[in-house]
Amino acid sequence: MNLNLELTDHCNLRCRMCSQSMREEAHGAPMRFMSFEAWRRALQGLAGLRAAGEAIHLCPHWLGEPTLHPQFDLFAEYAFAVNRDNRLFSTFKLHTNAIILSEARARRLIRLAHDPHQAPDTFRAIHFSIDAHRPETYRWIKGADHRDRVYRNLERFLQIRDALGLRRPVAHVAFVVQAGNAREDDLREVTAFVQHWQARLPEARVYADWPPFDEDAIYLRRWNTADQAGADRLHAAACRAAGLIPADRLPGSF
Repeated sequence: MNLNLELTDHCNLRCRMCSQSMREEAHGAPMRFMSFEAWRRALQGLAGLRAAGEAIHLCPHWLGEPTLHPQFDLFAEYAFAVNRDNRLFSTFKLHTNAIILSEARARRLIRLAHDPHQAPDTFRAIHFSIDAHRPETYRWIKGADHRDRVYRNLERFLQIRDALGLRRPVAHVAFVVQAGNAREDDLREVTAFVQHWQARLPEARVYADWPPFDEDAIYLRRWNTADQAGADRLHAAACRAAGLIPADRLPGSF
């Protein structure tokens, strides 16, 4: 069971490809933050499912940026504290844009991923939504000028994890291929992005879609849009440029 418990539908970006950015009331109601009591009760409610043998894959995200929640650190600490012996959830995955990824928070997340009271692979991955390499491209795609801050935060997270000799949580660095960060006749943004993160994640492979949860990865995602055929062709071109599919494959054919 994949369970999304959305801590907030607020976001600090206005990404062009995200439905959250297209409306002021993401769920047909004013945006808000989950209460700690709702989080506590939701987690405790999983005990019966786990006792019945259900595998629960927990993600505190849907449309908003979870780290914007004023109590995000408390929520994360509580979840792992009450999950002793994986009694409430099997695995945990975080999605973030890395704008509010301080050194203290990075160290906390790495520490939680190595909690000795639950399975070693409980905290599976952090999905980093980046989608651009150059500052001007980032500003166009994401609606804010945070590129340098995001890159510093993610690189610091990787440096801390590596300095500790640890490999979890694994990092998935994401790039949604779309008009604005890629054209079929100009894929320099894509290749620069891949090369930059390959240099910082030397063991990471590049994937054409969602990567596995047991390794660092860079991945190029398709854009879901009204012109899906055009988006698929652009995605295929980006994948060829990144060496993911043979050059003789036709755009959109894989």
